[in-house]
Amino acid sequence: MLKVVHYINQFFANIGGEEMAHIPAELRDGIVGPGLAFQQAFKDEAEIVATVVCGDSYFNENLEEAKSNIIEMVKKYKPDLFIAGPAFNAGRYGVACGTIAQAVKDELGIPVLTGMYIENPGADMFKNSLYIVSTKNSAAGMRNAVKKMAPLALKLAKKEKIGASIEEGYIPNGIRVNFFDKERGSKRAVKMLLNKLNGKEFVTEFPMPDFDRVEPNPAVKDITKCKVALVTSGGIVPKGNPDHIESSSASKYGKYDIEGVTDLTEETFATAHGGYDPVYANQDPDRVLPVDILREFEKEGKIGSLHRYFYTTVGNGTAVKNAKAFAAEYAQELKADGVDAVILTST
Repeated sequence: MLKVVHYINQFFANIGGEEMAHIPAELRDGIVGPGLAFQQAFKDEAEIVATVVCGDSYFNENLEEAKSNIIEMVKKYKPDLFIAGPAFNAGRYGVACGTIAQAVKDELGIPVLTGMYIENPGADMFKNSLYIVSTKNSAAGMRNAVKKMAPLALKLAKKEKIGASIEEGYIPNGIRVNFFDKERGSKRAVKMLLNKLNGKEFVTEFPMPDFDRVEPNPAVKDITKCKVALVTSGGIVPKGNPDHIESSSASKYGKYDIEGVTDLTEETFATAHGGYDPVYANQDPDRVLPVDILREFEKEGKIGSLHRYFYTTVGNGTAVKNAKAFAAEYAQELKADGVDAVILTST
């Protein structure tokens, strides 16, 4: 029976959420959390012999130490396969899964597999060097992810031939392989064209990259008469995070009044953002949301005025779809309030 070592984060190990993301790597014998679904899918062909658990913050903030420790843990079991995740759209988890899978592959020569949502930053970082199964946005897609990952994992462990991404379910990795089709290219192309003209479904054999282009607005004519608004993906919120904006994969944004506020202080504001050291942002939130400087510009006549509201969310792992939806909502409010320009800040 094939031996498998599984890597998961603190959340999927049922240790806790963001408040436990600092835990160092630990090794557990057997199955933990989502490993049960994989074990059931493997049936009697493979067995998860151990699970490595590591906090997302710890891994990304102690990269070399975490990699070294986990490599030693994995080496102990001499597995036939290493599985990380799936991470879905959790950004730090995705980067951790990709990083440790790459390290296991390179240093131990063991087949590896992970799974992520296509917009996970880890997917973009590692898709050309690892097999990454395309998953849904959240853990609600676990069953679907395991259904695709388990068969591919067994193929990798058995060193069987891996088919095209559209067949196996992994994110395209840029590798093209020649093959002979039953129909010549011209005939397939005509079929696709006819389907397209008739509004029927078809699958292109050469998908083009989807570049999101945004035409810039005309330059501000006179900045000294301009009403400027602040928007941030750096997660600056009133102390206590009254709207409970998530530290990762945000599902909401906040709108807060800064009328009369000339300085964001440690006592009144903080960051809700995960995935980076918040110490300096919390000491002086103006480092992320520069209210103090814009108040100076306003006083000196360098800008017309600072809008009384700022909009904020967390960029860490947040889906592009959600971010676009947030912007579509508050952009209308900004226009209605007569805002002439927006300064968008991040972490």
